[in-house]
Amino acid sequence: MHVLDERSRQVLYHLVDTYLETRAPVGSLTLAKRLGMRLSPATVRNVMADLEALSLVASPHTSAGRLPTEHGLKLVVNTLLELGDLQPLDKEHLEQSCQKSSQNLDHLFEEATMTLSGLSSCAGVIAAPKEEAALKHVEFVFLKPGRALVILVTTSGGVENRLMEIPKSVMPFHLETATNYMNAHLRGKTLEELKQQVQRAFQSDQAMLDAVSQQLINKGLAVWSDEDTKGNLIIKGQANLLKTATDTKELEDLQQLITALDTKEGLLGLLDHAIEAEGIQIFIGAENVLFQSNKCAAVIAPYKSGSGVLGAVGVVGPTYMNYRRVIPMVDYTARLLGRILES
Repeated sequence: MHVLDERSRQVLYHLVDTYLETRAPVGSLTLAKRLGMRLSPATVRNVMADLEALSLVASPHTSAGRLPTEHGLKLVVNTLLELGDLQPLDKEHLEQSCQKSSQNLDHLFEEATMTLSGLSSCAGVIAAPKEEAALKHVEFVFLKPGRALVILVTTSGGVENRLMEIPKSVMPFHLETATNYMNAHLRGKTLEELKQQVQRAFQSDQAMLDAVSQQLINKGLAVWSDEDTKGNLIIKGQANLLKTATDTKELEDLQQLITALDTKEGLLGLLDHAIEAEGIQIFIGAENVLFQSNKCAAVIAPYKSGSGVLGAVGVVGPTYMNYRRVIPMVDYTARLLGRILES
């Protein structure tokens, strides 16, 4: 807000604050009262006209008050990043829910997102790091000429299936040879460890496999590695969003958001952006593909351990969410997860 003078900053700040409380256009008299009548309603109107010229506020009707634009809202909300602290009761809820599940990572991430959702009345989201489980069994299955299924089973009981394009000249016995070689060299290795061992064997000609089998193994390992490596996406509490709607239009916007969340449309990209950035990231309205069709926003923060950034956690909700409460809540959750994962 450095481009605005002090008077304009105060008017915009109080306009946004009032809008987040009422979700309605804000008039000059209301703002003058909130400012302690330090400015007259006429002066406030002039300032709002200047803010409208800068596309920071807009008037839905000629005689109505003003609403903040997405740009104006983002400008004010960003100032809240340096203000406020988490309420003690919110902090206690988060600590209790995370600490009781700290021995099981899946439960930890689910509890963190559920608690965030409940406290914020938004949907809780988290990108959880994908665990590198040891492998138990690998199998290549011939489906038809040019197509095979690759099955990977972990020692924890997880099963992953991938479809793989293969040369039409590949016969079932080639797949059987590749399967036998892979299972003979697993010995409880992770996928990354197996890849490295196989590559060393191929480079030193110790694999004792024909070129077709080597090609199948390389392609199978690539298929497993290329898909879903960034982590698991957890979304909780979408139904909490509907509790905040006060009219039909808000309900329609939130239902569109829930549909987008259910299909995970755009959400992974948003979380990836937060993981790569420093500190809390705020996305409002059409600046992100997830929100182009509705009045929604997200507050996301990366969480890290000594080894670096592991993922991102936050909330997705309406643009009128309580940023003053939500921002420190998301920040504290990210730092809490980092402490637990380091311990």
